[in-house]
Amino acid sequence: MRSFRNFLHGKPISSPAATITRLRPLFCTRVFVAFHTNSVTRPQSTLLLPTALRTMSTNATNLNQPSETAQAQMQSNDGDSSSFSSLGIRNNNINEAEGVKLSDKQKVIVGSVLDLFEGNPTLKHFSLWNPEAIFEDPITKAAGESKYKAQWYGLPAVFHPIKLQSHKVIDSGNPIRLEVSNKYVVRGIGKEQVMNSVVEVFLNDQNGRIDKVLDKWNGKLPENVVADAFRKLNAVTVPMFVTVPKTEEEDMKIKAARDKENEKN
Repeated sequence: MRSFRNFLHGKPISSPAATITRLRPLFCTRVFVAFHTNSVTRPQSTLLLPTALRTMSTNATNLNQPSETAQAQMQSNDGDSSSFSSLGIRNNNINEAEGVKLSDKQKVIVGSVLDLFEGNPTLKHFSLWNPEAIFEDPITKAAGESKYKAQWYGLPAVFHPIKLQSHKVIDSGNPIRLEVSNKYVVRGIGKEQVMNSVVEVFLNDQNGRIDKVLDKWNGKLPENVVADAFRKLNAVTVPMFVTVPKTEEEDMKIKAARDKENEKN
């Protein structure tokens, strides 16, 4: 572990500026990889859902309606008090494609995920996740609570501001699928990039909580061994440098500082 830390520039982090310096190489790939890999193309000004996703089912009605599993999940969680207001979810106006109808519980789930993509994580948001859940995108594969929380809390530490450009839910089954367009600005550099992706949210059959979130840039995730190894390495290294709050009090302090900064923009 000592040699590994030396590889990552050695000394413990002593200031917020140092935190950003360490994290920037790990996170900035989210913005710049679109210009330097063959698997991700330059983002377009409009969302382009891959044909394969549009033709996954020949029955459009079934595709756009909750599956029996998803309906059972929602029925089993009718007593759940989770709501936009109780969880402090900001994205509470959920856009649905024509023919798509989300349950109230699904809307809360989608709104909470959009908050995360916009750099507004709180411990309450993660009450909707299972501890063993997974987050994947083209540069990370974070399995388990400590790893996926670090990814989301690390995002606003490196990018500011983060502005959700648009979203649309295109499938209310399990997984829930939505098109997302998000603009990131790198701290200290000012470089901005709009990333378009298809996000898939998988819910647990028993408790209705999140089991997995896939962020597919331009509808894709890498599928080779080398890329997968680097994604797992990223998931391990980021938690070393990101502070994830342990208590509600710590979480509220981080949130207050983040909100104060956001007010200036």
